Amino acid sequence: MKYIETERLILREWTLNDVHDQVEGLSNFETAKNLAVPFPYTEKDSIEYISKHSKNGPNKYAFAIELKGTKKVIGGTDLGLNSKHENYCSGIWLNENYTGKGYGTETYIALDKFAFEVLNIDKIEEGFFEFNNRSKHLHEKVGYKIIGKSTAFCPALNHEVVEILTRLTKANFYNALKAPKLKEVYNNTIIHN
Repeated sequence: MKYIETERLILREWTLNDVHDQVEGLSNFETAKNLAVPFPYTEKDSIEYISKHSKNGPNKYAFAIELKGTKKVIGGTDLGLNSKHENYCSGIWLNENYTGKGYGTETYIALDKFAFEVLNIDKIEEGFFEFNNRSKHLHEKVGYKIIGKSTAFCPALNHEVVEILTRLTKANFYNALKAPKLKEVYNNTIIHN
């Protein structure tokens, strides 16, 4: 799989040319407090991450979220098989300067279309910190259902936080696509093999 294209975004493999944009996005406290990433996030952290995640497949996919036209990386998303639980898990982050513009929805629809139609998996599991209302809303919007709670360490806050665990089934994803705006994003998503 080469990349995933939406109306406004390209989801593609990370390269070392993305270090600056990744550090810019993840070194922001408002972004980092919602993630389990090192904080402050440094160039060294970015180089290590990209070096480990620059090649996708099989069962492990990490994508830079790039704005079409400007080629600015505004976030990242991943999908991978959790060998401990034998489930596919995913995650997403966006540079705070690009939230509230529908890019998260676009990314989720594209990633989920890839998961269900190319990888042919049945469900995806994910989580968000309980105080992250944007993520809660986004999960609900694209069909994720809450399945439980856990705890996770948040480096930016330097303590354990409650994590809400969610699951998206193929059926719930297609049900969410009944919303015209989501269906339009889905229809405009092209997976380039």
